[in-house]
Amino acid sequence: MTSDQLHYESIEEVSGRIARRELSSVEVIEHMLSRIGEVDPVLKAYSSIDEDAALAEARSADEAYAQGVWRGPLHGVPIAIKDIYGDAGRPFEIGMPSRRGLNASVTATVVERLREAGAVILGRVHTTEGVYGEHTLPFEPPRNPWGLDRWVGVSSSGSGSSTAGGLAIATLGSDTGGSIRMPSSANGVTGLKPTWGRCSRYGVFELAGTLDHVGPMARSARDAGIILGAIAGFDPNDPTSLSVPVEDFETRSSGDLSGVRLGIDYWWALTGVSETVRRSLLSAVATLEELGATVVPVNFPDPELINDDWFTVCGVQTARAHGDWFEAHRGEYGDALAEVIDIGKNVSAVDYQEVLRRREDFKGTVAHVLSEVDAMLIPGLPYEAPPAADMMTMGADQLAEVHRYTVPFTMSQMPTITFPTGFTANEGLPVAGQLVGRALSERTLVRIADAFQQVTDFHRRHPAL
Repeated sequence: MTSDQLHYESIEEVSGRIARRELSSVEVIEHMLSRIGEVDPVLKAYSSIDEDAALAEARSADEAYAQGVWRGPLHGVPIAIKDIYGDAGRPFEIGMPSRRGLNASVTATVVERLREAGAVILGRVHTTEGVYGEHTLPFEPPRNPWGLDRWVGVSSSGSGSSTAGGLAIATLGSDTGGSIRMPSSANGVTGLKPTWGRCSRYGVFELAGTLDHVGPMARSARDAGIILGAIAGFDPNDPTSLSVPVEDFETRSSGDLSGVRLGIDYWWALTGVSETVRRSLLSAVATLEELGATVVPVNFPDPELINDDWFTVCGVQTARAHGDWFEAHRGEYGDALAEVIDIGKNVSAVDYQEVLRRREDFKGTVAHVLSEVDAMLIPGLPYEAPPAADMMTMGADQLAEVHRYTVPFTMSQMPTITFPTGFTANEGLPVAGQLVGRALSERTLVRIADAFQQVTDFHRRHPAL
């Protein structure tokens, strides 16, 4: 890769060049800021850029290294954060017209941990209004670098666009109903949705507390594992964060998957998907088998009802999160976000308890299915990114399609990793597979996806920008 393509290098590659003193962190950040200035007017991924602060952080990283302090593989590496992560004194607008001009009062724990690991924060990338389903003026949706007229995904849209387009080496996204996985699928990047509670939610704008998952979006499984290793762990500011050890998520897989049991529900995974998704998923199965994995047929529970229940859970918890702010600013809310809040405000306690009971039953059933395998393989989305115009206002059928392979694993809170498994023949648009694991199995998911990426090049392809 030539020096002018530094923006497409992996965390490991950029970090290695800094460690070998081939480049300084300042030079890396200057390159990235120049790239953003050149390309972001087209992709519109960033909501705000911290040019002066990023250069200051890069100088600090270089000075520390000169004094013998090396903070690890993120030392001096440029990362962007979704505009739901508080960074005290910096913009915190969450894509909401009613929040224009507001700044964060606290810094999210995961952002602090990125900086402690040596990362340089470039700025914030766009999200949908209130982290829900639509971009609302004056905020414009980012564009998909593989096809500017194609859907970029939902709330982590800026994270997907900027990572794929070479405007950040990696990003923080978040996932409540699919917002790491949909943009990762549509933009051809690797997204890791950890087990709920694996990462602190302190200082993160809440959509629906028990559905919100904090996680990275990157160019590879190994890069995603590096970031997860930096941000995971218990946080006393978030009592729901899990008191479990932070594992080594970043070690390169040997590539040998002997003994790995790969679960597949062929009917669920291959029915109602595009031909490209079908072929790429079957090809991925064959590749994983060649690496030593054993395919185990599984029967996944029908998620149709639980996918419908997601709207109730999301609605109730979003209504609680917005509270008095919604009542005071309702006229500035877009239709989609206002609608889901109204759903939540009109649910009776008895009806909500019935939904929660079904959710717990579903979670238990999913846990049992996944206990019999090391991971289950399904699509990320049932098709390649559709035209953006077709997704501006999604009807019930479209919502059911895009939620089909995502919502079951926010409702059950299980970890997943989404990664490119192929491209369409004509338009050259990426399609993705998704590995799902039992609770706290992120290390296994990263290992399997990394083994796949060692023998394929889908994650190393980049759009022509």
